[in-house]
Amino acid sequence: MSRVLAIDDEPGIRKVVRDALEREGHEVVSAIDGQEGLERFGDGTFDLVVTDLAMPRVDGLELVQEIRRKSSVPILVLTVRGEEREKVRLLDAGADDYVTKPFGVAELVARARALLRRGEPARGPALARFGDVEVALEERTVRKNGRAVHLTPIEFSILATMLRKPGAVWTHRQLMAEVWGTTAGVTNDTLRVHMGGLRRKLENDPVQPRWFRTEPWVGYRFSPD
Repeated sequence: MSRVLAIDDEPGIRKVVRDALEREGHEVVSAIDGQEGLERFGDGTFDLVVTDLAMPRVDGLELVQEIRRKSSVPILVLTVRGEEREKVRLLDAGADDYVTKPFGVAELVARARALLRRGEPARGPALARFGDVEVALEERTVRKNGRAVHLTPIEFSILATMLRKPGAVWTHRQLMAEVWGTTAGVTNDTLRVHMGGLRRKLENDPVQPRWFRTEPWVGYRFSPD
């Protein structure tokens, strides 16, 4: 059983999150805003944090940054802000994934399930190299030019999935099913944002990617040397 910290200043949203995750068999601890969320986080051990973005006292972005300074626990953010730059800002601050309000319960559960799987052994070769990038799949570590690179769990899952079939085209639906465990509530735009993060961290030129190429209207291809 996993332990989840759910933070939102709207009682209705807190109830939806609690009910959905408790039905999945998880223990859920709630907090009414970012300040209380940080206090509860400091009082216990959690496997996942689900937090709203817009909250009084301490907002979600500040909370993500503070938690990330202390822990690598997966963080799922609930937000009504749909602009891509806001999503990128959250991911860069240390969030691992996001759900845009209003969201469906199936989508919330799928995203939480994907993040909680982060500790499972990755499938595929134990060590993969391409260009100046080295990936240790069992240890879930990535290095570029000898320097450690932090990937979010979703970014790492995309990478590990595509490394299994070098040169093959993965359709949007195939990647969604592999990475999130479902296609329900996951959109091409969601996948594109995470792929953008992976490219920014591993490609020398993210605008003209060498390794992670787009197949227009179809999906993506990992192109090794």
